[in-house]
Amino acid sequence: MNCFDLHQKLKLPCDKRECRQWIEFKQDCNCVLIAIENNGDKSMTLRQVGDRIGVSFVRVKQIEDKILKKLKKKNSDLDS
Repeated sequence: MNCFDLHQKLKLPCDKRECRQWIEFKQDCNCVLIAIENNGDKSMTLRQVGDRIGVSFVRVKQIEDKILKKLKKKNSDLDS
């Protein structure tokens, strides 16, 4: 049984901070993959995302804006 399956089944928080999927959010067993699994296709608010990754919702909004700007530029470059 892999780490994801173990923590999801037993509902125990992961303590492997060096794991690439680790976040400090016990409600999702400290695992990004479990957070995704628990939320399914439901959208999360910027505040919920910020809580999971340990930053303010304002910072999440700044990151979102930067990503959208890059995607729009990439899209316009493809249309050219």
